[in-house]
Amino acid sequence: MPRTPPLADAPSVASSVDVADAWHVDAFARSLSSLSSHTVDAYASDVRGFASWASRAGIGEPSAVRRTIVRRYLAFLTTRQYARRSIARKAAALRRYFAWLVRAGHLGADPTVGLQARGGDGRLPRVLERRDLEVLLDGPTPSEEPPWRRRRDDAVLELLYGSGLRVGEVAGLSLDRVHVRSRRVLVLGKGSKERDVPISEYAADAIGAYLREGRSRMAPEGSRHLFFNRRRKPFSERDIRSMVHRYGATLLPGRRVTPHTLRHSFATHLLEGGADIRAVQELLGHASVATTQRYTHVSRRRLFDAYGRAHPRA
Repeated sequence: MPRTPPLADAPSVASSVDVADAWHVDAFARSLSSLSSHTVDAYASDVRGFASWASRAGIGEPSAVRRTIVRRYLAFLTTRQYARRSIARKAAALRRYFAWLVRAGHLGADPTVGLQARGGDGRLPRVLERRDLEVLLDGPTPSEEPPWRRRRDDAVLELLYGSGLRVGEVAGLSLDRVHVRSRRVLVLGKGSKERDVPISEYAADAIGAYLREGRSRMAPEGSRHLFFNRRRKPFSERDIRSMVHRYGATLLPGRRVTPHTLRHSFATHLLEGGADIRAVQELLGHASVATTQRYTHVSRRRLFDAYGRAHPRA
């Protein structure tokens, strides 16, 4: 029976020990075809971190792992002051990993069955006020960008807030998926699931202006991709995040604005306006309505904040 790794000697998430073959991490990562690339990378990293930690104590393969070892690893992460949200994600990665090992025939029993790790502190999504959105969407260009490049930025910003698209969904758009006249866009979301999403009049106007005045200056001949960067390459997720951050830093100093901030704001403002939660779920592409329900908590918090500020006897 291998001994439990000593906490003081254990690395946090990295080790020089090569664990790839014995722990089947690459095969596990390939099995996660329904998840986004970011989630796959995070889960694979979490498994490698656990495997490296266990290997320090001579646990060289998953068949030697017992439930007590997994629990001790999670306790170790707590002593290293990892956030509860991070620990919960690592526990979820290990549960999925060991369940996959059993299904794949690499393991006879799953040591993580019933294992729980308390989630994060319930942090609510950051939401922009409507006046801040007006500044962000209608304010001046942050730098000496040519007007035709601003057309692209306007279109991307309007899609992120006006339709609540994920940054990867915007980056992956092609010409054939955008229908300006009927004001809708066909989105390829998580798990390669398609959904038909309406776009606002502002977004339709912005996309139309970009197609007339901006795209031809950036798009290589024959390309069907919708958005491009200044190097005439497809506008990547990283490019979009950088652009949104630049606009936020210039127009809303002191605020941290990300593409996900705009998606959160989209959902919260819909619910505050009376939209049905199931409809918002479909628009966001959430597999479960439970994921969407946190936006009702945001709306409730904002309601109570407004009451506290405005009522004389609050």
